Amino acid sequence: MSLVNIISAIGNNSSIYPLIVRDCGIEVPSKVAMTYNQNLKDSKQMAYNATRERLIDEYGTSIIWLGGIPAMEKICNWGIKKMGYSPKVNSSLLKETSNQGLKYNIEKFKNLTPNEVKEMEKVLNNKSTYQKLLAGKFILSTAIPVALMGYFLPKMNFALTDKIRKRQENSKEGVNIIKKSIDLKTENTTPTFKGITSTLANMSTVNKMAITDGGLTVGRVGTARNKFEKIEMAFKMSMMMFLNFVAPIWIAKGLDNLSNKLFKTNVNLDPMLLNDKEFIENIKNNTLEMPKGNIIEFLDKNPNSKFSKLCEKYAGVKYLKNRIRDPREFVDENKISKFQQEIEKFAKQAKQSGDIEKFTKKALKVKSANILANVGISSFLLAVTLPKITFILRKKITGSDAEPGLMTK
Repeated sequence: MSLVNIISAIGNNSSIYPLIVRDCGIEVPSKVAMTYNQNLKDSKQMAYNATRERLIDEYGTSIIWLGGIPAMEKICNWGIKKMGYSPKVNSSLLKETSNQGLKYNIEKFKNLTPNEVKEMEKVLNNKSTYQKLLAGKFILSTAIPVALMGYFLPKMNFALTDKIRKRQENSKEGVNIIKKSIDLKTENTTPTFKGITSTLANMSTVNKMAITDGGLTVGRVGTARNKFEKIEMAFKMSMMMFLNFVAPIWIAKGLDNLSNKLFKTNVNLDPMLLNDKEFIENIKNNTLEMPKGNIIEFLDKNPNSKFSKLCEKYAGVKYLKNRIRDPREFVDENKISKFQQEIEKFAKQAKQSGDIEKFTKKALKVKSANILANVGISSFLLAVTLPKITFILRKKITGSDAEPGLMTK
């Protein structure tokens, strides 16, 4: 994967890649180190206990949070197939519009994609059953990760702490036992948990992760060991939700708007597209054909056009191997329309600059810088600012630097 592809991936706030970078690469290591240093102010024993809990909690949660929903969705899709339905049929097509819908697409594609049409007919004739299956998929793919992260993981973690603390109390060499326990327990007991509306049924993995984060907050507050830990968990988890799912979008929009004003450069396009030589040649030669009316008709009549392929890559349009548009998939015309507008804005600015290639390279550099700045800012807020504020509030509320759940009084 090239550097541009990597930057593109971590700059896509609709994907899990920015979350992986912030969560596993920056936030968790920083939090673990800060937890040790903060609790060391109380005692070395408290620091070891708090650090062990934080390691298991953070990495155990990350495994479930990042992998739980995709894993459950695969299992649910397998179950839906066993029931004789195709999970690829988008439930948004249950609502008929002027140019797409189950009935509309069945009639339009019956001679082009007979196998896919049969799958759609099965759904059309059993709408209620299919909607219930999708509802079950949504519930299972969010509720099970929530239960694992919000209830079972903290309970197991707390039980491990109680077991170790009893050993510490009965031994004169408590600190040595703690060190051995960290090594042993980290290896052996870290958990391995690695009708409904069409809006819910078609939620992205990231949106479902936001929902599980809400459930996780409820679970963590509910399983907290005392009122001070409940207060801290409620504050910390709610702020983490904001900094993970809302702040990066605001920061990205702010940086891109600022770049447009300062450099007169539209940087709302993906870095990979700005690095696409064929796309740049199309702009230079004015050969990029785009819809002038019905978007769906254009995509169906021009499946091999550059714009159709761009929509396939950046706007969620799906084609089958024979380059016939997949009739089971919903086409988000609003998303494609906005995408087209951004391309037109970029093309206009690039031509006005007098040197399209130079303008594009500048746009790529600015966009890449914005993405890296966004990751840096949001990660700093999550990994440094939030823990610092939490420690200050803890000190004011409890009068101690130690983890509230580990305090004996």
